[in-house]
Amino acid sequence: MMDEKPFDKPVTLELGRIGHYRRIDSTREAAECLMTVWPLNRGARHRDAVETCLKVLGGHRSTEDARRALIEAAKESDVLAPESTRH
Repeated sequence: MMDEKPFDKPVTLELGRIGHYRRIDSTREAAECLMTVWPLNRGARHRDAVETCLKVLGGHRSTEDARRALIEAAKESDVLAPESTRH
C-alpha cells in the first residue's frame, strides 16, 4: 500500500453543493480528490497541484508542498471551505 503522506493540518473543501464539506488529511487523498471529484473549472493551479501531489507520493517533494498546492487549486476553483468550517 502506498504511503499516505499525511498533512500536518487538514484542508477542508466545499465540494458538490453548498455546505457539503470534505476534509483532506493526506497527499494521497488530495491527489484522489483532484483527479476524480474536482469541479470542472480547472486551471493551471489544479494542474500544478496534481503534479505536485504525484511528486510527493513519489518521494520527490515535501508533504507541505502538496498541501500548499491543494489550497491554491481550491482557491482557484472557489472550493476552499470558509475558515469557520475548517477543523
